[in-house]
Amino acid sequence: MNTAKTDVVALRKTLMDSNKPFPFLFKTNFSAQASRVLQTVNPINVLGYIAGTDPVLKDEVLLLSAHYDHLGINHYTAGDSINNGADDNGSGTSGMLLIADAFMEAIKAGKGPKRSILFMAATGEEKGLLGSSWYVNHPVMPLDKTIANLNVDMIGRADTLPHPDINYIYIIGADRLSNDLDRVVKQTNSDYTKLELDERYNVRNDPFQLYYRSDHYNFAKQGIPVTFYFGGFHGDYHRPSDEFDKIDFELLCKRAQLIFYTAWELANAPTRPIVDKKIDK
Repeated sequence: MNTAKTDVVALRKTLMDSNKPFPFLFKTNFSAQASRVLQTVNPINVLGYIAGTDPVLKDEVLLLSAHYDHLGINHYTAGDSINNGADDNGSGTSGMLLIADAFMEAIKAGKGPKRSILFMAATGEEKGLLGSSWYVNHPVMPLDKTIANLNVDMIGRADTLPHPDINYIYIIGADRLSNDLDRVVKQTNSDYTKLELDERYNVRNDPFQLYYRSDHYNFAKQGIPVTFYFGGFHGDYHRPSDEFDKIDFELLCKRAQLIFYTAWELANAPTRPIVDKKIDK
């Protein structure tokens, strides 16, 4: 029987090393066998809530999310095989905690947000967006009162693609459902942080299809406007080498500031973002 002279491990290494899609053809007859084992687990989402101060607007909620799970043991790697996930997504959960702390400081100063804010550290993202899927089916706040979701995933490092400088972030999905949200995201950056907002992954033909690959997508499917904040791929993505000492904390804080200012504008705006585009499921 003819073979493709490769295997799954080799293909995976090629893909990760190149940081690009790796299409290939098997020019032969192809057959495969696979087995599936179903396992029931009981992980939890971790939620934090800040009540709004406005008598009317407090019934609406802005949801910020960042997944806290990772891949566990990497069976493709010799030696250190534990995926610590410092960037993916220790950076996102840390950034979300910084934002929560900033809101609490505002409350102490007597300037709490008008709308309520829900922070969600989601579980099971790496296994298929499981925690956010559970949430939209068992929401603690009504989905029709959820004005937007800002999702934070990998904001602690720079990637290998060209940028004018390190002060950038990828934004994905802001304009998919709401021109209002897209405007707020961009105007806030222009007013405060002035990062490069890179939208190269925010296209329908994105080969990585990132719009569908993190927790924001489960909210978008419910017609809730979303923005996915992302720092980009690097050579340690989904590897044990994604370690704490490689995090750029100054860059992480700049990106978290952008998300905080955006959240602040949304939480205090007179009206919620209007959904004026078709839901993409």
